[in-house]
Amino acid sequence: MRVRDKGDRGVVQSVVLFLGVSVLSGALAAGLAIPFAGLAGFGTEKTAETLQDLPQDLKTIPPSRRTTILTSDGKLIATLYEQNRQPVTLAQINPIMLKAIVAIEDDRFFQHGALDAKGTLRALIRNQNSGGVQQGGSSITQQFVKLTLVEKANASSDEEAIKDATADTYERKIAELRYAIAIEKQFSKNEILEKYLNLANFGDGTYGVEAAAMHYFRVHASKLTLPQAAMLAGLVKNPTGYDPTNNPKRAKERRDTVLRRMQELNVVTAAQAAAAIKTPVLNGPVLKILNGCANSAYPFYCEYVVSKLLENPGFGKTSKDREHYIKTAGLTVVTSLDSRIQAAAQKSISEHTKSDDQPIAAITMVEPGTGLVKAMVQSRAYTAGKDDKHKTAYNYNVEKTYEGGYGGFQNGSTMKAFTIAAAIQAGFPINYRIPSPSPIPLSGVKFKTCTGTTSDPDYNPRNSTKSPPEPTMIEAAQKSTNTYFLQLSQRVGLCPIAKLAESLGMHNAQTGEPLEQVISMTLGVGLISPLQLANAYATFAARGKYCTPQLITSVKNYKGRSLNTPGPSCKQVLTPEVADGVNAVLHEVLESGGTGSHLKFGRSDLAGKTGTIQDTKAVWFSGYSNKLAAAAVVADADLPYTKLMGQRFDGRTMNDASGSGTAGPLWETAMQGALKGMATTKFTPPTDKTRRGDVVDLPYVNGMNPDEAANKLRGMGFEAEIAPGQVDSEEVQGTVAYLSPRSEDGAPEGSKVTIYVSNGSKIQQPPNPPNSPGIPLPPNPPNTGKPGGGGKPGGGGCPVWNPNCGGR
Repeated sequence: MRVRDKGDRGVVQSVVLFLGVSVLSGALAAGLAIPFAGLAGFGTEKTAETLQDLPQDLKTIPPSRRTTILTSDGKLIATLYEQNRQPVTLAQINPIMLKAIVAIEDDRFFQHGALDAKGTLRALIRNQNSGGVQQGGSSITQQFVKLTLVEKANASSDEEAIKDATADTYERKIAELRYAIAIEKQFSKNEILEKYLNLANFGDGTYGVEAAAMHYFRVHASKLTLPQAAMLAGLVKNPTGYDPTNNPKRAKERRDTVLRRMQELNVVTAAQAAAAIKTPVLNGPVLKILNGCANSAYPFYCEYVVSKLLENPGFGKTSKDREHYIKTAGLTVVTSLDSRIQAAAQKSISEHTKSDDQPIAAITMVEPGTGLVKAMVQSRAYTAGKDDKHKTAYNYNVEKTYEGGYGGFQNGSTMKAFTIAAAIQAGFPINYRIPSPSPIPLSGVKFKTCTGTTSDPDYNPRNSTKSPPEPTMIEAAQKSTNTYFLQLSQRVGLCPIAKLAESLGMHNAQTGEPLEQVISMTLGVGLISPLQLANAYATFAARGKYCTPQLITSVKNYKGRSLNTPGPSCKQVLTPEVADGVNAVLHEVLESGGTGSHLKFGRSDLAGKTGTIQDTKAVWFSGYSNKLAAAAVVADADLPYTKLMGQRFDGRTMNDASGSGTAGPLWETAMQGALKGMATTKFTPPTDKTRRGDVVDLPYVNGMNPDEAANKLRGMGFEAEIAPGQVDSEEVQGTVAYLSPRSEDGAPEGSKVTIYVSNGSKIQQPPNPPNSPGIPLPPNPPNTGKPGGGGKPGGGGCPVWNPNCGGR
């Protein structure tokens, strides 16, 4: 087979051009596929005019290629394409394939120019004799032109252009001829053949010889055998009709026709052709390259990744343009998903849920300090169609920023972590005590917001667990003491809590708006996604370094060149000292006495927080080590939302639902599997200043008139408040029993200090002396908590203003 040089074809091309103008009216081109009689009235003048109006060359575009999405460790997540194609060079195609396609489609391809006049006339005569289209006369170059025009029309998404590119008209035939002449000038025969084999439709959803070879025979195009090459060569004439997966008999007949033609042309011997004819058309099951996220092992994660790709303006001006680019550009997208960690999270879902559960369960896992989303799983299976009872198109782990995002759940007491962080940031010590009765009257109590104050006219919240009467911040976190954190949030202010939460990526997952500043904010507010919560808690693990969640780590084009994509976006939003304080508080939740103590495992330091929303419609556990953070939720996701108790979950009816007992095991199993094999890590201990807080001394006012004590505190810059009612105390009734925070603990400058008034119930009366019944003695001074004094005015630590000292 001799390859003609570009320069050798000038004469032929001139002849072809002449034929195109003067003979086309005699049906040279139209005879390719249209009966001769149809040319009546289509004259030379119109033909020449059409040719002159056409551009002198045809601008080709790279053939569309399939895009692959991979895990961080190189495993396939999904393949995206409009046409399943993987272009290759001519050197990557077995020569027998080249011979087969030329033999059956254009055996004089290397001898003629753009138009094979001899072949066209032969086809015309046969078509006219038969009264129909029995043989095509288009050269491989003309076929390539047609494929290119269709490809360009598809790329433009122009419906009119697509229609014109496939219209069965004389104008299209003439246009293809003119373009074919230009193509023959622009490319060598080998280049045209390579481009043609990469564009051609080979049936059953495959385009290009490489994708076809892998699909039908599970081999690369370079390894094709004679019968395999013959079958593929036969397909291009009628990809649907000769598809061996639908019609193996017709496919074999067509393949054998190709083999016999190759024998006629002495491309193969009679023995080779006979042996190939005896082979089955397929030698095993075809290899399906499944298209789209719906066919992925990780469909929800995949769709979320695609939504992020569609946000990249570098991929096109409109969403439609970007979608077309992503599916045709042959990109390699590497994601943050770790298949080992994903498997650990999926194992947790499999162990703790059932496919027919009424509530849903979801887990997201994030790497602290990078924002890399390592795993994302949920209990309901994926369906691309309408939700049914046990399948869904919703991704329960993410915000509603794209069509598949569910948009979160109210997050319950996991919100207390942000109150803790804001309190530590404001200088409150981690041993800060607040009397925390249950219930507590907060009706009408004002809480400061960023724009003023807010209150609730009827609010008397209570604790859901048994707590110390006056817990520290650590004890309150361990027991999730609602009344403690409500009071703490009032003292810190809702604005600092809201701003801190916002800096950690917390916003309404439905609307994208900031979290609402209401007095119950610390007990859960708005709608939060597991991804948001896991990533926010990862900030504590990273010692205050917040990173935007990252799902895509690199995108490369088919040439291996990296494309601009949003990379890591991290910033320090909390000082390491504040984060260390939060870690110290939340670490105790998983230690003895904490609500999450039964979830502790391994030797690494762990921290976390439970969350249960009102009426237990959703329960959470979110926690972390230095290596990984995860949020797990179990929730009712079907309208009308009802409490979890009474619903079937994990194969049984729930009598109780809680963050620690329902969501906690999901978190524990996922984290335990994910951290397996990782190095043991410990949190950085908080500094003494963080433990003690940035506090100033409080005056000792026990036994003082409450109003005078309040004025004294206000004079020092504190916000003083006298608590309603009276408390048990050894101080005289009506005087100051104690402060909150305690005098010995101090308080942040300018913070709120509550004055509690004594009812005098614990004043001790000494027993009557022996042998002197009924004769009272002067009362002994109570223990003031200060050294020395003994009740004498000015003595030791007893202030002269204390009435029990007798000095007032």
